[in-house]
Amino acid sequence: MSYQLDDLLYLMQRLRDPQHGCPWDLQQDYASIVPHTLEEAYEVADAIEQGDFEQLRGELGDLLFQVVYYAQLAGEESRFGWPEVVDGITRKLVRRHPHVFPDGNLRTPPGSQTLAPDQVKRRWEQIKAEERAEKAAQPEQLSLLDDVPGALPALSRAQKLQKRASSAGFDWPDAAPVVDKISEELDEVREALAAGDSAAVAEEMGDLLFCVVNLARHLGVDAENALRQGNAKFERRFRFIEAQLGEQGATVSERALDELDALWDKAKQQGL
Repeated sequence: MSYQLDDLLYLMQRLRDPQHGCPWDLQQDYASIVPHTLEEAYEVADAIEQGDFEQLRGELGDLLFQVVYYAQLAGEESRFGWPEVVDGITRKLVRRHPHVFPDGNLRTPPGSQTLAPDQVKRRWEQIKAEERAEKAAQPEQLSLLDDVPGALPALSRAQKLQKRASSAGFDWPDAAPVVDKISEELDEVREALAAGDSAAVAEEMGDLLFCVVNLARHLGVDAENALRQGNAKFERRFRFIEAQLGEQGATVSERALDELDALWDKAKQQGL
């Protein structure tokens, strides 16, 4: 027998039962669950990067449970429940795929309209812009940037902020001036260093990182994924250095930088 979604929803209800539920689960609220949600999302990404589909299956279940958890908490407060969550995302996706659901009906047979992936992406962004325009008419929606989540990782949020501003025409025409801007920001980091102003150094480093993200966006590179790959590359090469030195009965801290650099080059030559 295989458990189904209804079983998972029932399990969640049992965990939160005031009399017979799990003491730990009964203590949780929206905010306390957020760190677990972020961790599970990154574990999904890690499983995909590793190509480990057995792990991916499990991690997707963990991530799904996070969504079920939030829906349970909201249901207990009579805000919304699982059916409203499913209804909301289904309606949104039907609305944003008019080339698949031309009359806005989920069950309508497929139409004959065929679009290239780049056309689909442009249409998707146009529909999102229309949705934002509708929200802009509401008093609480005062800026084009209002619904860019503040809890996103900094690189991802920088890229989304830039993309949103670009949709209104606030952007460089191509990558060349962004490269120049990076050089300018790097000079400002040097000036702050020379002045011994630690607060200015931190500020200029933020500007520099923001510009680097902007360059990634102009080049069609996802900054967050690029840095994750860079982290993984560094880890592979550093572990190689540790292994090489371990065979000699030595550690990284016991070797001079030129020797470590030579081992780093060796790791590069081996494709690590």
